[in-house]
Amino acid sequence: MIKVVVYDDNKGRLEGLELLINQNDDMKCIGTFENCSDVIEQINVLQPDVVLMDIDMPYVNGIEGLKLIRQNAPEILIIMQTVFEEEDKIFEAIQAGANGYFLKKTPPAKLIEGIRDVYQGGAPMTASIAKKVLELFRHTTAARVTTDFNLTDRETEILSFLVKGLNYKMIAEQCNISWHTVNAHCKKIYEKLHVHSAQEAVAKAVNQRIV
Repeated sequence: MIKVVVYDDNKGRLEGLELLINQNDDMKCIGTFENCSDVIEQINVLQPDVVLMDIDMPYVNGIEGLKLIRQNAPEILIIMQTVFEEEDKIFEAIQAGANGYFLKKTPPAKLIEGIRDVYQGGAPMTASIAKKVLELFRHTTAARVTTDFNLTDRETEILSFLVKGLNYKMIAEQCNISWHTVNAHCKKIYEKLHVHSAQEAVAKAVNQRIV
């Protein structure tokens, strides 16, 4: 059972997301909150697997909430949600360790798929957001230096698929290997790149021209 907590300042959307999540047998919404004022206490008490985090909220916004969770419970997976494709906020959220990024207009089925995907080690993003992320990192890499991280050929291949936006299941199909084997390779990739998520791995791969 995937335990999910939702942060959103729109009460109607909070209730809708709670109902949507609880319609699925493999996940449960265990908490909903309208801002991140008490995020550390809430996360410590509820101990969710995945957090759906709205960016624009009063008092303590989603990016600050993301940073607080990362400092106190780095293992929790966080999917950011926003109305607009604002480049500065996308960049700040990815840099702060977001595991996924969706526009609020994302269809419900895609959002549920994204929760499962991030729980299984993926990095779900709305396609338009993924494109902006790659553009952002390309625009900030004028002085990049290539470093040898001693990736194997298979690890380099899998990393290239991550950069293209494929999830673990899709990579397994492309490489004709199991999901568990992809997961094992990705853990080694993260270890060698000194990162903690697929998002960070993609950023580093693009930034340092690894693939």
